[in-house]
This record gives sequence, structure tokens and C-alpha cells, in this order.
Amino acid sequence: MHKYQVGAMSDDVAKFLLRATLAILILFHGVSKIMGGIGPITGMVAKVGMPPALGYLVFIGEVLAPLLVLVGAWTRPAALIIAINMVVAVLLAHTTQFFSVAKTGGWALELQAMYFIAAICVMLQGGGRFGVGGKWN
Repeated sequence: MHKYQVGAMSDDVAKFLLRATLAILILFHGVSKIMGGIGPITGMVAKVGMPPALGYLVFIGEVLAPLLVLVGAWTRPAALIIAINMVVAVLLAHTTQFFSVAKTGGWALELQAMYFIAAICVMLQGGGRFGVGGKWN
């Protein structure tokens, strides 16, 4: 039984570290949009023929959802929102980079892919017990 308890603790610590890292790094993007405005986002949305007001949804994907993931409340749906946000970001701003290699030798979209996969992992495994949602979040 002791072995299971130690394993469960390390699983929850790992879930917390993944959750916190994803949330904090995505929050930087959201705070940047709060401070600098979202004109470029609404412009990209309008350019593809959608109402520019939809650009304001970026605040849900890059501020609200990461805050929920960080504190461990509604972790799974919030992580799904982050994943969707990353898909939209790639479709709006990065489609030309999809098959490109960066100057440093990595895939041009490796950061976006890492955010997307981390969000999917958090969505699939939940937040663990170190959050306001408790053990089942």
C-alpha cells in the first residue's frame, strides 16, 4: 500500500507541475494582449471573414482558462479551451510555418505544438489533488 501512496503523490506532483507550467506560460500571452491590445488578433479574424469581435475570445483561451488550470478548477474543460485556442492561433497566424524548420533547426511550430499537447495531456489526466477541484478535478 505504501508504494501506491508514493506513486499517487508523484503523479499528483507531476500533474501540478504540468498544469502550472502550461498555465503560466500561456498567461504570458494573455497578459501581453491585455497590456498591448488585441488589434492584431481582431485584424486576423476579420481577414478570414469572421466578425472581428470573435478575437476577444482570446481572453478566454489565454487568460481565464489558464487561470482555471493553474488553480485546478474545471481543469479538464479549461485545458480543452487552451488546446482549441492553440489550434485557432495556428490557423490564424502560423499556417505558413506548418511544414517549416526554424533557423535553430527545430520545427517552426514546436512551441505551439508543445502547448497543444500539454493542454491535451492536462485535459486527459485532470488536475490531480493539488488544486481547488480536489482529487477528481
